[in-house]
Formats: sequence, structure tokens, C-alpha cells
Amino acid sequence: MPPNFKIGIDGGGTKTECILIDATGTIVARHVAPGCNPNIVGNDAARTTVTAALAALISSPALSSQLSTLSSSPIMATQLFMSGAPAFWAEFAATLTGFGHVTAAPDSLPTLELATHGRPGLVLHAGTGSFVAARAPDGTVHYAGGTGWRFGDPGSGYELGRRAIARALLELQGWLPPSRLGPTVRDHTELGDAADARALTRYFYAHAEPNRVIAALAPAVLRLASEGDHTAHQVLIESATELLDLATHVAAKLFPTTPLAEIPTGLSGALLTHATVLAALRSRTPLPLTPITEKPIEGVRLLLLRA
Repeated sequence: MPPNFKIGIDGGGTKTECILIDATGTIVARHVAPGCNPNIVGNDAARTTVTAALAALISSPALSSQLSTLSSSPIMATQLFMSGAPAFWAEFAATLTGFGHVTAAPDSLPTLELATHGRPGLVLHAGTGSFVAARAPDGTVHYAGGTGWRFGDPGSGYELGRRAIARALLELQGWLPPSRLGPTVRDHTELGDAADARALTRYFYAHAEPNRVIAALAPAVLRLASEGDHTAHQVLIESATELLDLATHVAAKLFPTTPLAEIPTGLSGALLTHATVLAALRSRTPLPLTPITEKPIEGVRLLLLRA
């Protein structure tokens, strides 16, 4: 019998990570490509990125010897866990041949798997974007938020950067007391110390990739908050708390008879698992917030094993 290889892909807005596992669940090949969210890069670029990533993955030494001796593909199944446009990815999955049984699902599932291991519970994720995913007591999976950078994505890198810039602009206009956010935003744009609010506003509105450059400000805001800057801390907690409020609403609706303190709840992503954010959120909810240390691709591996 041919080897029982499986392929899993975690396709997001920032990167596309692919793994090839054997029958034991061991990762025997890995490939990382640029982001493939069609809402950001467009359908053609998304399709090209994933197609090229799959080609690179199956060119690995782990498969090359198998392909040279077998008349059929040794790949039994391929699972795509993708951000943006579910219908697009379902259509794309249907076009793939030579990759076994191919399915497409939201990129929230691997993170939910890491949080609940197939059991009922929640996960809050904040990276460049954000979402809440949940598995209800009846086993159904639900998704909340994740509407994209144009519509907020509370707790995300983009939303944190947006809030920081909005605050800094009002400071530079003279309407709010100055903080370290103003100089930090200036440094981020590299426009120089003389740049005023108008110049900074023009920079962000005219940028070819506003979502990326705004989200890239998030690490600096995290750093300021961890150094004790009150304004940065306030901006950070306001953004993360909005995502927590959404998760609390989801939990109350899906688990109406279960105390919040008994609902497994994972936190995923550098923003939510940051010590400053974690401490603040835990003080605001009875949900048992547990940081997830594994990367989403490990959730992909676990899902491949359970398929």
C-alpha cells in the first residue's frame, strides 16, 4: 500500500504555511509562502500562491522517491484552512487533482482545536486580524467577528495600530495631552520629527498597503504598554476588551446553562497572550482564559490526524 501522507495548509493574510505528515502524524516536509487571503491579495494571487506552495511541498525529498516509484499519488488527503472568501476556497479545492480528498475550511478551526482538542469551548484569536471561534455542546462550530481590517477586528494588530494612530493624531493636533504615542507614530512613518498630524494622516491614507503598515505599529504599542506607558496601555486594553466582550456574548448564547468559569477558553496570538493584556483580561471576566503556546500549524496537524 502507498504511504498515507496528508497535507495541511494554514492560509492567512500574513503567511501560508503548509505541512506534509505521514501516517504517524510526523511532519516530514514543511513550506512557508506569503499570505493568501483573497480579500487582501485578490483571487488570482491567492490561487497562485497556494498552487506554488503545494508544488514546493511535494518537491520535498520525503515525497520525491515515492512519486518516482508509484503510479498514483501517495497523498491521501489535503485539508485547507483558509482565511477569507469560503466559497472561493471551496471552488479552488475542487480543482486540485493528485492531492487525495481535498477539503476547505475556515482558518479558525486549527486554533479552536488547540484550545479545546475537539471538545466544547471557545478560542479568542488576535493576529493581524481577530475572531472568536466556538464548539457548542452539540458539536457544532461557530464563528464570530473576523470581518476584516476595514470593519475593526477588535483586539487585532490592525485595530490596535488604528487606535494608537487616532490617539496620536489628536495629541499632535493639541486636543489631548501628549504621550509617547505621538513620537512612536512619527518614528513608524519615518517622516521626521517635524511631521504634523496632517502629514501623518496623508501618509497612512496614501499608503499602498494601509492595513499592513497600520498593523505593523502594534508591536511598538505593546512595548510602550509593557514599559508602563499609561496611554498605550489604555489603547491596548480597550481594543482587547472589545474582543473579550464578543467572546462573552458568544459563550452566553451557546452555553446558556453553563457558568462562564466552566467553559474552556483559549487565547491565541501574541497580542492576547502578552502578559500585560492577559492580566487585564483575566481581571475582567470569569472565563478561564488559557494562553495557547502552540502555533496554528500544530492545530492543522492535529486535525489531519483526526480526519
